[in-house]
Amino acid sequence: MDDLKQKHTQMFFYMVSSFEMAALQQMGKMKNPLTDKIERNLEQAQFSIDLLDMLNEKTKGNLNDDESKFLEHLLGQLKLNYLDEVEKDKKEKENAPKKDKKQENAEKKEDNKETK
Repeated sequence: MDDLKQKHTQMFFYMVSSFEMAALQQMGKMKNPLTDKIERNLEQAQFSIDLLDMLNEKTKGNLNDDESKFLEHLLGQLKLNYLDEVEKDKKEKENAPKKDKKQENAEKKEDNKETK
């Protein structure tokens, strides 16, 4: 029976690490191994973190100490990285050159032409 518990622990670590890798890729912290490119989608990263949060809540009291510590630490690191990326976005938007009304109207006209 100990072998089965050990196997389940290893599988738990693997599953949680898979979500971690997905979140890091979605935050643009790692290359996507399929495309070999840095891709960024903070909404998807938030979803991956939320899944791990849900898993943490649903498994409370059912994990051994190592599993619990691993998940808690990993969630903390992911959340800090996510906040860092959100802050980067805010700073980029604040520092972006502001468009005047002519530019905005020209872009709207172009968008309307493309959708027709």
